[in-house]
Amino acid sequence: MTNNLWRNHILPFTLLVGLLGVATLVGDYLLHRFNLVWIGRYLGIPGTLLIIGSLIYSLRKRKMITSGNMKSWLSMHEVGTWLGSLMVLLHAGIHFNAILPWLATVAMGVNVISGMVGKLLLGRSREHVLGKRDHYQLRGLSKEDIERAVFWDAVTLDAMTKWRKVHIPIFIVFAVLALGHIISIFLFWGWV
Repeated sequence: MTNNLWRNHILPFTLLVGLLGVATLVGDYLLHRFNLVWIGRYLGIPGTLLIIGSLIYSLRKRKMITSGNMKSWLSMHEVGTWLGSLMVLLHAGIHFNAILPWLATVAMGVNVISGMVGKLLLGRSREHVLGKRDHYQLRGLSKEDIERAVFWDAVTLDAMTKWRKVHIPIFIVFAVLALGHIISIFLFWGWV
């Protein structure tokens, strides 16, 4: 069971976070090595658009959009936020010249990791409760006895489904900081 937890949940999570970090470092190195830093400056735009586009999953989940398969929208959300975050991280690069963009970048990183942890913990917990129910059912326990036996695990699972109450406020902090950064760029870069 522990090996299964490691292989199915912890390893993929670690690989995705590690890959994001390595891809950011390698990408930033290559941009600097080949004197293409200007490309990184503009990667924030498609990265932000990918992150915004991935929010369609949230609209579908709340039934504001009715078409499409939830699993497909979730996959698009996960891939879009990962790729968008990579682009934003490449955009941020290793430049420490302004606090607002870095606060937005840190909030984005915390949000990405909280989303990945939420998925990991929630999936594992669901699997655990369902496995226990199946185990007790195979042992011949009545439905009432099974529910009594998994009660605290089910309560814990229900509490864990509330992780979004942390994930969403972190996203809002990220969105406000990112919007502040975007507005400051328009004001100070002379685009408006």
